[in-house]
Amino acid sequence: MGFLGISKTVLKNFVTGPVTERYPFVPKNYPAGARGKVDIDIAKCIFCGICQRKCPTAAIVVTKEPKVWEIDRLRCISCNYCVEVCPKKCLALNTKYSPCSAERYKDSFAPEKA
Repeated sequence: MGFLGISKTVLKNFVTGPVTERYPFVPKNYPAGARGKVDIDIAKCIFCGICQRKCPTAAIVVTKEPKVWEIDRLRCISCNYCVEVCPKKCLALNTKYSPCSAERYKDSFAPEKA
């Protein structure tokens, strides 16, 4: 009985194909509610620092004078607090994830000088 059950499963897998995603070769389609990484439209940002104060992991650093917005991707837990409190709505949670890295790095954003 055991051999017949296994052979039935093997035959079914050959006919239907793999159940798992082929992620590195085929891009993954994320659902609408998926949380990825925080993106910023730096042109809209007024550098008020509300997102920095609301971040529970202190992943965001806003410097007003040189106008620099930084995020530590390793500390960010994609909780959406910064996006909710932003008065200019310049932050958004993108469904794309940051590439894996063994080193800690910060993404820095500054407005382009005209």
